[in-house]
Order: sequence, then structure tokens, then C-alpha cells
Amino acid sequence: MHTSLNEVPIDSSDPAHSIRALRSLPAGFRRALAGLAFSNGLPAAIGASVCLASSRALEAEPAGRFALVAACGAFVVYGLDRLRDTERDRTTSPLRTEFVLRHRLPLSVSLALAALILVAALCLIPREAAVLCVAVGGIGLLHRRLKGWAALKALYVSAAWVAICAGLPGIVVGFDARVGWLAGVLALAFGANLIASNVGDDESRWLRERPESALRVARAMAVLGVGVALSSPPELRALAWIPLAETLALLRFRQSEHYGELAVDGALLVGALTALIHQSLV
Repeated sequence: MHTSLNEVPIDSSDPAHSIRALRSLPAGFRRALAGLAFSNGLPAAIGASVCLASSRALEAEPAGRFALVAACGAFVVYGLDRLRDTERDRTTSPLRTEFVLRHRLPLSVSLALAALILVAALCLIPREAAVLCVAVGGIGLLHRRLKGWAALKALYVSAAWVAICAGLPGIVVGFDARVGWLAGVLALAFGANLIASNVGDDESRWLRERPESALRVARAMAVLGVGVALSSPPELRALAWIPLAETLALLRFRQSEHYGELAVDGALLVGALTALIHQSLV
């Protein structure tokens, strides 16, 4: 039986309702939840864990340095966008914008520190890898101008994640067939994530009018990602946890900021951490 998005549990996409719901929670829990959901730490953790799992799967070194670069790069790119574009983000992400405005100083200081660490880390990886990071970072700095187009946003943001998480270890191992498999798995997982994340984006008319269609595409991509990972060379199969976690997060999708940040985005982190545990056990 067909189920529309309106029949799926939804917190509310109305900013006032979302803010009232958040403020009704205990203060300590509210601060912890907002810090986890809306700080730049979540994309940084995703970058580090996915890049580390990818590098270990390909036995590409320096895996730890690649993970550090991915983490700091994500922290800087996402942090800059959130600090610079608060006016537009008030509409699509009111709770996150409120968090950013309230904590602008500590977020700015942490952003500067992450940028310094990123510059130092780029000097410790192969030159070709550093050039790739700078190129992807340049695209990331244009995110503020490009993110109004949902289809383009899903394409270039997922491509940027794949370029870093598969491209960095790929440079070391020589871009063999395994890198192609890896890129396919990550492209499907990140693509599914971004399509689902954009469902509540008021800037996209197509997604506003066809949320069910967008979610079906996102779920299909995530499931396909699991299939591709399980069909890949044995050393890459542990990465199936990443699209699998995303699939589970999308099964009971809720159109709210907290679900988008904690569940939809957090699924990538949970999947990558599970893949790292899997890799350590085999």
C-alpha cells in the first residue's frame, strides 16, 4: 500500500513549532543535542571516519593524515558556509542558524584553529593529494552561491566527498579497479544522504512538490550502494555498512532539522565507524 510523506512520522518543518519543541526539552539535553546536531564537528567526524575506512580498505598510507585532512577540510568548508550565510539559512535551517548566531565566537575560533591544522596537514601528504584537496576546497567555497539548486547541490557535494574519501587513497594506490568500486559505493551513499537532506529545503520547488519521489530515489540509491559494496572486492565489503546505515535512517524519514542532522547525516558516521570496527576484526 502506498504511503505518502504526510503519513510518515514528521516532527514539523515549521520553524516556530520546531523551536518550541526544542525549548521544551531539559536544558542540558538541549545543549548537548544542539551541539551534536549543529556544530561543524559532525561533518568533520564523517570526513575522518569515511576517509579512514576507505584508506584502510585500500591499504593506502598515510591513512591517518588523510583522515585528518578530510576532517579539518569538512570543518572549515561547512563552518564558513554556516557563519557566512545565516540570512538564507534562517529559512531552511532555523534551529541550526539560532545555534550558530548564539555561538559565533567559539565557532569562529575553532574554525581558525581547524584551518591552521589543515594547512599543516596538507604539507604532510603527497603533493598530488594536497592539490586535489585544494581543488575540492575551492569548489566548497562556492557552496554559498550554488546550494540554491538542489539537483546541482546533491551532485557536486557528493562528488566532493567522493573525491576526497576515495581520491586521496586512490592517489596512493594508483586508481586501480578497487577505487572505482569504492567511488561507486560512496557516491550512492552520499547521494542518497544529500537528496534526503534536501527534502525539507524550501529553496527547491521540485522537492517541495514531490517529496515522496525524492525519498524513493534516495532509498533506492542507498540500497543499491549496499549491493555494490557486497559485490565489490572482499577488502571493500566492510564499507557496505555506510549505505546500509543510511538505508535504515531513511526508512522512517522525519522532515525535521534534528532528524536530518542526527539521523540522516549521523548515519554516515555510524556506518563508517561500524566499517572500521569490521575491518579491525577481519
